[in-house]
Amino acid sequence: MSLYKKLRNFLDYLLNLLISMLSLIINGDRAKARIPAIRNPLLLESATSLARSIRTREVTCTQVVEAYIARIKEVNDLLNAVIVERFNGALAEARQVDKMLQSGDVPERYSQKNAPFLGVPVSVKEAFEITGMPNTSGLVNRKGLTAPRDAPPVANMKRAGCIVLGMTNCSELCMWYESANYVYGRTCNPYDIRRMVGGSSGGEGSIIGAGGSVMGIGADIGGSIRMPAFFNGIFGHKPSCDVVTNDGQFPTVHTAKGNELMVTGPLCRFSVDLIPLLRVMAGPHGTAKLRLDEHVDLRTLQYFSMGTDDRKMLASSLDPELRDAQLRAANYLEEKLDIRVTHTTNRRFFYSMGMWTAMMTASDEESFTSQLGDHGAPVSPIIELLKRCLGQSDHTLPAILLGLIENIDRVMPGNMEKLLKACQKLRNEISTMLGDNGVLLYPSHPKMALFHNAPILYPFNVAYTAIFNALGFPVTQVPLGLSTNGLPLGVQVVGNKYCDHLTIAVARELEKGFGGWTTPVGISHLHGKTLE
Repeated sequence: MSLYKKLRNFLDYLLNLLISMLSLIINGDRAKARIPAIRNPLLLESATSLARSIRTREVTCTQVVEAYIARIKEVNDLLNAVIVERFNGALAEARQVDKMLQSGDVPERYSQKNAPFLGVPVSVKEAFEITGMPNTSGLVNRKGLTAPRDAPPVANMKRAGCIVLGMTNCSELCMWYESANYVYGRTCNPYDIRRMVGGSSGGEGSIIGAGGSVMGIGADIGGSIRMPAFFNGIFGHKPSCDVVTNDGQFPTVHTAKGNELMVTGPLCRFSVDLIPLLRVMAGPHGTAKLRLDEHVDLRTLQYFSMGTDDRKMLASSLDPELRDAQLRAANYLEEKLDIRVTHTTNRRFFYSMGMWTAMMTASDEESFTSQLGDHGAPVSPIIELLKRCLGQSDHTLPAILLGLIENIDRVMPGNMEKLLKACQKLRNEISTMLGDNGVLLYPSHPKMALFHNAPILYPFNVAYTAIFNALGFPVTQVPLGLSTNGLPLGVQVVGNKYCDHLTIAVARELEKGFGGWTTPVGISHLHGKTLE
């Protein structure tokens, strides 16, 4: 190992030690807090399985919805994941489903084809519009605002029979990877409530990982689906761009390039739900761009693994347990499928954060400081920083610092054109490598779930997910069990554009090998079955 790498590893060690000491001061010496164990077997079934049981009347929709409401009430005081509930409305809808199924008179709109998730309870990120419900995205000056309609993907889920239980927390303006704001507070990790849940779809990740929701919806502009899925031990899929509409969210994406960077997609505990939920969210027009019904012979694919030994500018090195988990995933695929995983590298990934930032700047979206002002007068991050020191600001410290960085980026000449060209070259190289039958294993994040507030020390670690927004490739985040500290491990499975079916197929195979979602109390489950 070179002297440079030894020095970087030593500095990483000192920073981790400092964070642990600060966490001890903040949290005291109390043991890692655990949420209550799951006792109701209905909470261990996939959405696909629940829908089948409800439709065949093996269980009533009311029983399912009541089970999930009880679970949310049991864990939410610890997690603060569901920040707006609609339990009464959900129960009323459940009773209507039961009444309809009992009568035997099921209209075509509620057929298996048109409503594949009839009666299945779900959660929704608060950044999405739901008629009559809040849509603040954690911005204080939007407090009290309610949405006039359903966001199109949410409307698609409702038409498919989903019953919304409530809305979940996110980071302020959905632009940070810890979900905390001054409207709803901070969300905690079900595996250790002293730790973060990721962002911006952190509330979704937390409540789904805790067994309080079977599946939900998030948006991803730099990893906002995949990081919460990783930190909370569940599946998350970043679809190919322009498959699921981004309409009906705040902040809003206006430009074509913005819609290339940001995508809307599913989070769930069981991989079997990814394709049917993605199909529902996308609708017929979006689904037509994909090959979701195509059979995938995993033995005919080309497999690559990358990122376990690479460094990225300003980002942390990969935690050894995460590196080993990815290597175990590669070894499992080789042995189970009798294939070869090619371990490779590409020096352009070193500039991941720069390429994503350049793409964000080139998207020509409304400035972050303007969005902080809710499309009014731009917020001054310097003034807000001074107010923050006096405890008077309505904005979180990460949001203020992002505003400062944005302004610096806009006034200082840089290498944006070089970074954009490098991004295009990397896109071409990875696309050529993958072709139409290749997948790439890549680290989900360099570190497992950090203690609260620690992400402020690691702002550039989002590079591991953000680069694939810049490249425009679909990615499935796959859980790979728990670390020695009981925290979720995982890996990203990357495919070429519109090859979402390949990444999801590999995710399903890895679920078989590694157990998929593991409950926070240490019992693994596969397709709703308990593994002792």
